Parts: sequence; C-alpha cells; structure tokens
Amino acid sequence: MDSEATPVHAGITLLVNGTEHRLNVDTRASLLDVLREDLGLTGSKKGCDHGQCGACTILVDGRRANACLALAVAHDGAEIVTVEGLAQNGRLSPVQEAFIENDAFQCGYCTPGQLCSATGVLDEAERGWPSAVTDDLGSEPALDDDEIRERMSGNLCRCGAYVGIVAALRQASQRKEAAEA
Repeated sequence: MDSEATPVHAGITLLVNGTEHRLNVDTRASLLDVLREDLGLTGSKKGCDHGQCGACTILVDGRRANACLALAVAHDGAEIVTVEGLAQNGRLSPVQEAFIENDAFQCGYCTPGQLCSATGVLDEAERGWPSAVTDDLGSEPALDDDEIRERMSGNLCRCGAYVGIVAALRQASQRKEAAEA
C-alpha cells in the first residue's frame, strides 16, 4: 500500500481585492498558500505558520484572520482583502499613510500583517466591539494606547517598531473620527 494519500482537490471561488478567482485547490492548502502560490499575492508573509505572529493577517469578509490557519476550501465565496488591496485607485489607505508618517516599520516583514490588522482594528472600534481592556462595555470603545496595544497584540514585530505602530493607529483613528465629524 502507498502510505501517501492522493491529494483531494476542490473548486472554490474567492473574491480577492475585488477580483473574482475560480480555483481548484488541494483541500489541505491554507488560504495563505493559495494567496501566495496560486494567486501570486506575496504581501502576506509566512512567519510562524502557527497563527502566533500575525505576519499573515488578512481581512476575510471584513474581519481579521490568520491566513496560515485558514483552509482555503473553508472560505469558498469569501471576500478577502490582502495588503495589496488596501490602497484604492493608486492612493494609500489612511492606515498605510499613518504607518509611513509615524515610521511604524523597520525591516518590513511584519508590516503587511500589521497593516491589515490595523485596518481591522479601526473597523472593529467603529462598530463598537470591545476588547479585553475596554473599561465600559456599554460605551463606544476609545482607541487609546492601551486599547490599540491589546487589539494589535496578535501581531508581533521582530524589530520592535511598536511605538510607531501605536502612534500610527492613534493617528489613523483620529483622522477617521475627524473625517466623520
């Protein structure tokens, strides 16, 4: 008997950065591997491959997800945004601009995951979702430094650019609030 099982493939459709992709994928393939290897979107990084570093963070149906832990077949029909899809019409997103202005990256390896996670953090706060450090669950969470650190705690930076990352999120949050006022 052959000890290697024959791979099983399945057809899926993913809407990635606004473009529909029909794919035939190995049912064991992670969403990260499909994005990087099948679609050539190499912005999301393979760091730990265990969901502990956040380098592979993307947005799936508007929510943050570790792409290394997500099976691609489980996301048939999902809308996915990777770091390549954050900029719109050649203009950087407010989060990307804030990262640049606050020097919120050094080597850049974790930056794609940090940017996707930060985008998700702003959306979560806007929706009023509390975090583990939200003091008053009945009020809208304020994105102070403690909230930002807690919400971004799943994204590690080997270089220690945390001061810039927190400042960038604070700035992007303030700009978003000012634009909505």
